[in-house]
Formats: sequence, C-alpha cells, structure tokens
Amino acid sequence: MHSFNDYKKIVDTFARMKVGVIADLVADIYIYGRPFKLSREAPVVIVRYEGEKMVPGGGANTVNNMVRLGAKVFPIGMVGEDDAGRQLKVYFARQGVETSGIFICRERGTISKTRLLAGDLHASKRQMVRIDREPSAVIYPAQEDKILGYMEEVNRVVDAWVVSDYGYDMLTPRVLDKVKAFAREKTVVVDSRYRVCDFTGVTILAPNEQEAEAASGISINGEADLLKIGKALMDRTNPQALLITRGNQGMILFEKSGGVEHIPISGANEVTDVTGAGDTVTALLGLALPAGANFSQAARLSNYAAGVVVMKNGTATLTREELLEAIQKEMPKTKGQNPK
Repeated sequence: MHSFNDYKKIVDTFARMKVGVIADLVADIYIYGRPFKLSREAPVVIVRYEGEKMVPGGGANTVNNMVRLGAKVFPIGMVGEDDAGRQLKVYFARQGVETSGIFICRERGTISKTRLLAGDLHASKRQMVRIDREPSAVIYPAQEDKILGYMEEVNRVVDAWVVSDYGYDMLTPRVLDKVKAFAREKTVVVDSRYRVCDFTGVTILAPNEQEAEAASGISINGEADLLKIGKALMDRTNPQALLITRGNQGMILFEKSGGVEHIPISGANEVTDVTGAGDTVTALLGLALPAGANFSQAARLSNYAAGVVVMKNGTATLTREELLEAIQKEMPKTKGQNPK
C-alpha cells in the first residue's frame, strides 16, 4: 500500500525533472457567446459574441500539464505561420518553456480545434459546434532533419521522453525510429491514438479503451476481453508496462512481470468535461516514472490527476497543490500529514 508521503516525495521531485515531448501540437480555441434570438436566414440560434481564448491542446496540453507541475519541458512539434501558431509559441515562452523545438511550417498550418460555447448569463455555457483545422501537407525531409537534430540535442539533458501522437504525421518513420532508440536508455511514455502497435519496446503505452480495442482487434464485451487485449498488446509491442484508461471505470495496468492491477476511478463518477484528460495521464506518467515511481505509483498518480482535471471545463491542467489534495482525499488520513 502506497502512503501519502510516498506520493508526496515523488511529486516534490517533479520540479527537478527535464522531459522532452514529441507531440502533435494543437491550439484549442474557445469562443464564448450568449444566445439571444433565432435567425431569419435559417433555423439556427444567433449567438452574441462575448470573448475567446486559446489554450494549448493535444500534445501541447501534455506539455502544459508538466509545466504547471514544475518540470522543465522541451516540446518538439510543428505549427503554421499563422495566428494560432504564434499564440502557442507566445503562450509557452511566457511560461518560460524553451520553444526552439516548435518549428514553423507555413505549408502545414497549425492544428486547431475551435469550439463555440453558448449559454445565458447565469448558466453554464455548452458546446454548440467544433471546427477542426488539420494540416494539409506532409513534413518534408529538410524539416524532419531539423526535428531529428533537435531531438538528439535535447536527449543529452532530459530524464525522459513523452510521445503524444494524435495522428497528424509528426511521428514520421525516422522520428519513430529515434524514439525507439531513446527507449533503450531512457524512460519513454507513449500515448498514440491510431498507432499503438508501432511503438515497440518503449517503457509504457497509455491508450484509452477504444484505442486499445482498435489496436488489438479484440472487441470489448466485458472484463475478460480487457485482459485478452492487455495480453495481446503486451505480446505484440513488448513494453515494460501498458496502462489502459477506461473513463469512469478507472484504469487497468499490465506489467511485463505478468502483474495486472485494476485502479478505480479517482474523484466523482459524474465528470464535468473529459477534454484533455488523457494528456494529463500521459504527463503524470512522464514525470512520475523518471522521478522514481514504480508503475503502480505512476498509474495511480495519473489517475488522481485525471480526477481533478475532468471536473474542470475545457482543456485543463492542475497544480501541485491540487494533486496533493486529491491524493490525500483518496487515502486514509494519517496524523501529521498535509499537502504543504
């Protein structure tokens, strides 16, 4: 049984961690408005604009989670020569993040997800529509060379690597090979939406239930199927561990030693917004493992963190204090322990 102090020691080490994050960087744009009448042009509601904001999404949200927990992070990804890309770089620069690895490609454009949220003055605003902008060009060899060169440079100083692969071509065959090479010497955490089985020999894979189902080809109709999927993916990809996230059903951890651990959901069953929760899980694994946590501790820390962010609206992060408070709430209280 892990104690609160065990977890606190790990969390306190986050500020000393240096992590490289290879990612599909996304700009999450939120436009807020207030519905006030029906349109005469079409059977739709007219929303009066009230404001908007941009927050890091996709792999950029993984970076943001790590930064908020005190780590030094080296993001590696691509943005376009556009307003969304500039906003992402400025956002991270203001957080003191090294942005040399955020390369600009005018042909691709920045990946963005624009959400329109509307609601009355004293009511929660609800998402009405989402517009996605996706890159229309591949990564050219010259750009790939810059990415690979920067990866080698960063590898000299980082304690671990995190891969956040949303399927937007950042993980080219050459970049993938480099990741596998790094995994022979350092912790490598992988969250891949469509290519779980391509990442062989890494430290830990962290797909959600649907991604694990698609990667294994085994349909989930009950707990027994999850165990089959875990075994199949462990055999096929040969990681040290596999963590399948299951939404309000918690998580299930498979280890190379043969151990299987069911981890119940942390916090409330009724969540506010699951946007970006997987990024938070990946971020915590990428910090906890190089900080000395075993797989069970790292998985449970990521579970506590996810339980915090799903109670927030939109793409969210959490602080060290929020994480420690969540851990303490979930564990038997011991005299003298506090999240300070």
